[in-house]
Amino acid sequence: MEIKVCFRKRKCDSREEMPLLTKSLFAILLLASCTAIAADTAVHSDDTEHVGPYATETEHQRNDRMAWWREARFGLFIHWGVYAVPAGIHEGEQIENIGEWIMHYGRIPVDEYQRYSKQFDPVDYDPDAWVRMAKEAGMKYIVITAKHHDGFALFDTAVSDWDVVDSTPHGRDLLKPLAEAAQKHGIKLGFYYSQAQDWIHPGGATWAGRWDPAQDGDMDDYLRDIAVPQVRELLSNYGEISILWWDTPIDMTAERAAKFDDLTALQPGIIFNNRLLYGEDGAYGDRGDLRTPEQHIPATGLDYDWEACQTMNKTWGYKSYDNDWKSSQQLIRNLVDSASKGGNYLLNVGPMANGEIPKESVERLRDIGMWMEVNSSSIYGTTASPFVRLPWGRATKKEYSNATDLFLHVFDWPEDGRLRVDGLRSEVNSAYFLADFQKPIQIHRSDSGIVLHVPEETLDKTDTVIVLKVKGKLDVERILPGQDADGVIRLKLGDANLYNPAYGGEVEVHRDGLSNPYLHGWTDFRSRIEWLIKVDSPGKFDVFMEFATDKPSGFSFKANAEEQSFNVAPTGSEQIFQDQLLGTIQLSQPESSITIKPIEALWNPISIRSVTLKPVAAK
Repeated sequence: MEIKVCFRKRKCDSREEMPLLTKSLFAILLLASCTAIAADTAVHSDDTEHVGPYATETEHQRNDRMAWWREARFGLFIHWGVYAVPAGIHEGEQIENIGEWIMHYGRIPVDEYQRYSKQFDPVDYDPDAWVRMAKEAGMKYIVITAKHHDGFALFDTAVSDWDVVDSTPHGRDLLKPLAEAAQKHGIKLGFYYSQAQDWIHPGGATWAGRWDPAQDGDMDDYLRDIAVPQVRELLSNYGEISILWWDTPIDMTAERAAKFDDLTALQPGIIFNNRLLYGEDGAYGDRGDLRTPEQHIPATGLDYDWEACQTMNKTWGYKSYDNDWKSSQQLIRNLVDSASKGGNYLLNVGPMANGEIPKESVERLRDIGMWMEVNSSSIYGTTASPFVRLPWGRATKKEYSNATDLFLHVFDWPEDGRLRVDGLRSEVNSAYFLADFQKPIQIHRSDSGIVLHVPEETLDKTDTVIVLKVKGKLDVERILPGQDADGVIRLKLGDANLYNPAYGGEVEVHRDGLSNPYLHGWTDFRSRIEWLIKVDSPGKFDVFMEFATDKPSGFSFKANAEEQSFNVAPTGSEQIFQDQLLGTIQLSQPESSITIKPIEALWNPISIRSVTLKPVAAK
């Protein structure tokens, strides 16, 4: 049998033949190498649960390992690769969805996509400037896509020529100077690595089936020959690496996931997210150090470590025509929202193919940095707010042995100059503005909590931070919207938690000053709204909803575990509101959740002005 091998890298375009003796020797060495790799990685059977590399870690050890990350609260995500060349356009056609998935959504053949690498020449790449930009924005760590789903490596890898050194005119490793700059400026560095999805290397997984015979192959071979060796390179060649960010574990099994476990020893203390392996419910699993809600911030605090990752516009990788930018105000409030619920905020930039970060991203990071320069102490090292919901903003806190600093983040300034903090029972020693210690704030106690007397004008329209110096530990009453004297529950729009998908329309509360506020923009069936309420008198309730729609629409109405489907007829237009009885639900728990979620096949956009639950009279 004739053996052909590549002198330098396992995967290359030209293969040279070796003399027979050399071939034999190489075959022996290759067999030994593969055996060593197999022995060097833990192997679990598919019917064995994957416990991960920190299975024997104590709680104290885990807390020590996670301490810096919990303190940080804010990081920079960077999606960069060959996909920045087409920038969302292939053969003159705008390809829908996110930019880094252009190969997938455009069903671009392997050879055709790889030609884009010849135009990937980041002559304006300045890693030191990137790191300084992140640091000045108040970010404590950076996570960059060392390899995304297109299989392209931003580093010099020994197991493939599909990398920045061998396939681009740039010809230089992009991660080494970034690692050096991060170390220089005291920023933690993490690598994103697509361990399963790989649309170039044979055997790599794909989201919705392969579309090119060049992709065919065995996934276990791919993991052995590409993924595991590349992760080994990333954890060996770039100094201290603090985070490994897995993604989309398609076709991953416990046995396959275990192949990466022993690599942890190369970076003691490294932090992993939860995307190495899917959980039983098909969502990202609970293994890993942190969970990763994408493009949304959870409605309430969670009892585990989590990090919300989010884009500034709609896409992660650079897309030339995506101009749907979030405002600096919204991004700052998203950061505050995450911290107030005990999570981190990983905010993304998508550099262009020349290495330049879009000016819109730079401007927003500069704005965030200006706010953080004044207010960072209300973010770093804080823990979740004890309040269920504050109508005017958010809160974060720092606890000490005999005192607490409670930071009030005021988004909506009170028109009457009185900021009400309902539910706060603790003794407050003093209050002051974080931006101006000299401005006095008077405090008096009310029946429901405390009231702060503040100036007519806010100090910062984005978020004015007030510090309350609290004696001892916080004592906060859990206050939820509930029933009135007649037992009626009115679900206020301001109390609703809005869940919006990453890449569709966004439902939001519309206030035009001419009418009552209403929810509008509900164009995407993946969006949903949710209330958490208090039920003093459980029982059956009639559900009334005031809405407007120009087409029939269908959605589910879920009260705790009970879920019902409703269809509504057009009201005449999106501006004509009608109050209709939808049906009856049972509320039996003292604390209940109410969720309205579209039914995909029946959904058409609606606007909602009110939802009212009226107790059904006993017969």
